[in-house]
Amino acid sequence: MLGNDRPHVVGRRVHGVDAQAHLQIIAKSGRGTQPDRQGVRTVTGNLAGVKPPGALLASGRDADIFECGPGLVLRRARDRRSMAFEAKVMEYLVSAGYPVPAIDSLSEDGTELVMQRIDGPTMVEMIGRAPWKIRRFADALADLHQRLHAIPAPDFLPPAPIGDGPSIVHMDLHPLNVIMGPDGPVVIDWPRASRGDPATDVGVAWMLMAAGEIPGSPIKAKLLGTGRSMFVNRFLSHFDRATLSRHLTVVVEWKALDPNIAPAEVATMRRLAASV
Repeated sequence: MLGNDRPHVVGRRVHGVDAQAHLQIIAKSGRGTQPDRQGVRTVTGNLAGVKPPGALLASGRDADIFECGPGLVLRRARDRRSMAFEAKVMEYLVSAGYPVPAIDSLSEDGTELVMQRIDGPTMVEMIGRAPWKIRRFADALADLHQRLHAIPAPDFLPPAPIGDGPSIVHMDLHPLNVIMGPDGPVVIDWPRASRGDPATDVGVAWMLMAAGEIPGSPIKAKLLGTGRSMFVNRFLSHFDRATLSRHLTVVVEWKALDPNIAPAEVATMRRLAASV
């Protein structure tokens, strides 16, 4: 995943929000129409009738992002899938002081979210712009994992698909899902949030970062591969590798079921898991 130049746009998919660098969202509390049980402001009907969206800013696999007034964006699911669970997770994490987007308002059917907009690159892009800071970025990613796993999991979280445990796990927390905002890194893409084992969560990040295909010439691939290895090794230095390694086979077979993972990437993951 690290070194992979795939588009990364907020709203790329409702089951996993990807982000492309220059348009992102960060914490903002609601302005009070009708708070639901989790504190998210729910608007009856379609949000467009309350806050007409402006220009289309980004498009992804099944969601679009529009301007929505000063400092706000509206995310609209094209497949009409509810984002209420993601909103609930983010509200909980905001209340715990974790750096995630918070919801301004949510449509009654959950298919539209209004959130505050900030401009900022993904961590992957920041690595490309300032490769001499690669260890610092790896440390920041490890810190985001550790801080998340220290927060008590709420009762509403479902069990993780793999790895039993008591902690909040993201299941997709890698540099493409970290936005480097003006106040520090912000984590996006929360639909897979669940209750599980931190070692599994870190193992997922390890495999995604280490196995992502690197496009371009062999020389470019070698150079980027060296930087990626440096990043991954620094990231892993914050964890017990022996503990992580025990989870890798299950992690890889789970990711093998993901249609967004290329067969070559799955093959690389399997080789990595077998070699540690």
